[in-house]
Amino acid sequence: MNRIVCFIITLFLPLITLCETPVVTGAQRMGEYLPLLQGKKVGVLTNHTGLVNNTHLVDTLLARGVHVTAVFAPEHGFRGNADAGEKVNGYRDAKTNLPVISLYGANRKPRQEDIAAVDVMLFDLQDVGLRYYTYLSTLHYLMETCAETHTPLIVLDRPNPNGFYVDGPRLDPKYRSFVGMHPIPVVHGMTLGELAGMINGEGWLTGGKQCPLTVIRCQHYTHQTRYRLPVRPSPNLPNMRAIYLYPSLCYFEGTPISVGRGTNFPFQVFGHPALKGYSFSFTPQSVAGAKNPPLKNQVCLGVDLRQSPSDEEITRNGINLSYVIDAYNRMPDKSRFFQPMFEKLIGTDYVRTMIKEGKGAEEIKAKWQNDVIQFKKLRKPYLLYNE
Repeated sequence: MNRIVCFIITLFLPLITLCETPVVTGAQRMGEYLPLLQGKKVGVLTNHTGLVNNTHLVDTLLARGVHVTAVFAPEHGFRGNADAGEKVNGYRDAKTNLPVISLYGANRKPRQEDIAAVDVMLFDLQDVGLRYYTYLSTLHYLMETCAETHTPLIVLDRPNPNGFYVDGPRLDPKYRSFVGMHPIPVVHGMTLGELAGMINGEGWLTGGKQCPLTVIRCQHYTHQTRYRLPVRPSPNLPNMRAIYLYPSLCYFEGTPISVGRGTNFPFQVFGHPALKGYSFSFTPQSVAGAKNPPLKNQVCLGVDLRQSPSDEEITRNGINLSYVIDAYNRMPDKSRFFQPMFEKLIGTDYVRTMIKEGKGAEEIKAKWQNDVIQFKKLRKPYLLYNE
């Protein structure tokens, strides 16, 4: 009997999978926002992730006769091929001839005169759900300028691939920076549309201003949806494996340790020439998206996380500081291990202190659990999707 049941389940499982209702992004719901753009001069803040099915949002809007007058681009640029931290100047897009105003060059906040030249702003970026991923900071600055100029902002929401859990300490305001602007945990479990509402509602814009905000929600999405991104959100997050490991490995960016920038598997490994006792090695080289990676052309000894643990174990455990702790314990020169960027990424000073004191990952994690509980209460009125 059990064999028969198993055979039936196996037989019909592909059909069940095919019948699952796919997520519809805000950008795909054109009937909801095209009427708001009719007869308007439209500015669009987007990049290569702003797709409507397989066509870029800007191309789609132009084909529909929408009067797009300017494109605004975040870190990595409009086409998404600039290095992390690479400054991008304004230019004209070769395909559309539209002016591209960079928000990761001379200015990170849009100038009032740029926003005042449009009637409505459209925002469409694929986030990955981490406080330090800078698309959220770019949204914040856009909201501030829209609030100052009374320009309506429409956020085309997209699912959060790490939206099914909350983890990490809330940001201590003294470590506020472009890689962390809000008092939220590292893994916040919210979409950018939800966070836009929270930024408004909590008065986080300068002077407590309010941005004229409309969010075009996703359909068939909840905070338990395991959404897989159709394109890489930035050059060094090439696949879902890297996106799931990102909440645990990014703190190495505040240390001398390489996370594989300059390889084919960034954010799926870590290593350093001085880390003895490891059999795995890799050598960062100049590649597209990482032209001058840390430890370039140096053989790094370390850990390969491409196969193990499983994606399910990674996401079930959430932030795993054991990788940082292990690397710290193995480094011969511990005095130079932690750099100021470490606190900006983790958002608090007690993590560095506890690691130096020899505390374990679980003991450190327990210290921020109240932050997680309190934040879940705070965010509840702003959630647009079922938990």
